[in-house]
Amino acid sequence: MGFLDDAKDKLSDAVDSQGDKISDGLDKAADFASDKTGGKYDDKIDTGVDKAKDALDGLDGKDDDIK
Repeated sequence: MGFLDDAKDKLSDAVDSQGDKISDGLDKAADFASDKTGGKYDDKIDTGVDKAKDALDGLDGKDDDIK
C-alpha cells in the first residue's frame, strides 16, 4: 500500500468517526468567509462547501458521513 492509499484510508476513517464535527467546521469556515467578504461571494462559498462535503463524504463510497 502506498503513501497516498494510506493517507486516504486514514482520512476516510476520520470522516467516518468525526463527520459531524467536520461538517460543522466547514460551515463555520463558510460563515467566517462570508462575514469577511460582506456576503458578496456567498454563492461561491456555498458551492465550495457543498463540493468539499460531497468529496469527503464519498471517500468510502457511501454518502452517509457528512450532512
